[in-house]
Amino acid sequence: MRNFSVSPKKILASLWCNRDLIIASVKREVLGRYRGSVMGIMWSFINPMFMLAVYTVVFSVVFKARWGGGNDSKTEFAMVLFAGLIIFNLFSECINRAPSLVLSNVNYVKKILFPLEVLPVITLFSAVFHFLISLSVWFLAYAFFFGLPHATVFLLPLIIMPFLIFITGVTWILASLGVYLRDISQVIGVVTSVLMFLSPIFYPISALPEAYRQFLYFNPLTPVIEMVRDVLYWGRIPSFSLLGVYWIVGLSVAWFGFFCFQKMRKGFADVL
Repeated sequence: MRNFSVSPKKILASLWCNRDLIIASVKREVLGRYRGSVMGIMWSFINPMFMLAVYTVVFSVVFKARWGGGNDSKTEFAMVLFAGLIIFNLFSECINRAPSLVLSNVNYVKKILFPLEVLPVITLFSAVFHFLISLSVWFLAYAFFFGLPHATVFLLPLIIMPFLIFITGVTWILASLGVYLRDISQVIGVVTSVLMFLSPIFYPISALPEAYRQFLYFNPLTPVIEMVRDVLYWGRIPSFSLLGVYWIVGLSVAWFGFFCFQKMRKGFADVL
C-alpha cells in the first residue's frame, strides 16, 4: 500500500506543484455554479445583499435589536451584522461541503497521480472568491454611508489568513471522515446551524450575562468575528495575543487535518 507523506513541507509543496490545477479548478467551480442562469455571476452580489436585508429587517425592525450603546442606527446594525455574516458564510460553505468532497469525486480516487489533498483547497478558494465579493459589497456600503474606512482595515489579512488555514485543516478532517462515516454530512449541517446562533453575529458578546461570555470563545468563529469587526467597523487594533494564539491553533489544526487525510486516504479506494 502506498505511503503518503504527512510532513508540513508536503502541504506547501503540493500547493505549489498543483497551483495550475487548483486555479483552473476554482475557475471551473465558480463559473459552473452560475452556468445557465440569466444573472450569472451577479448572483454572487445579489445573494449576500438579499440575506443581509432579510436579517436586518427581522432583527432590527421586528425584534428591535440594537448593537449596544443605545445606538438606534439600523445602518450600523446592518454593517456590523454583515461583517459577522460574511465570516460565517465563508466557514459554513467550506464545512458543509467537506464531508462529500471525496465522495463526489470518486473518479479521482483511483487515479494514483491525482492529488486528492487539493480538493479541500479548491473548495476553500471558491469560497474565498464569494467572501471577497461580499467584502467588496461591505466596503462599498461603508463608503456610501460613512466615507473612507479606518486604517485598521490593512490588518484584516493578518486575521483572515489563520482563519483560512484553520478552515483548510477542518475540511481535510471532515473530507476524510466523510468517506467512512456517511452520516457526518447530516451532523455537520446541524452543527453549522447551531454555530450561527452561538456566534456573535446577530448580537454583541456584551449582551450575554458576564458568567457565560467566556464560553463563547470556545466557538472558533467568535475571535475571528470580533477581530474582523474591530478592524473593519470600529477602527480598533485587535488583540495581538489573541491573534497569535489563533495563528498557532490554525497551523496546528491544518497540520493535524492534513495528517488525518493522508493517513485515511489509503483506504478510500477500498471503501468507495
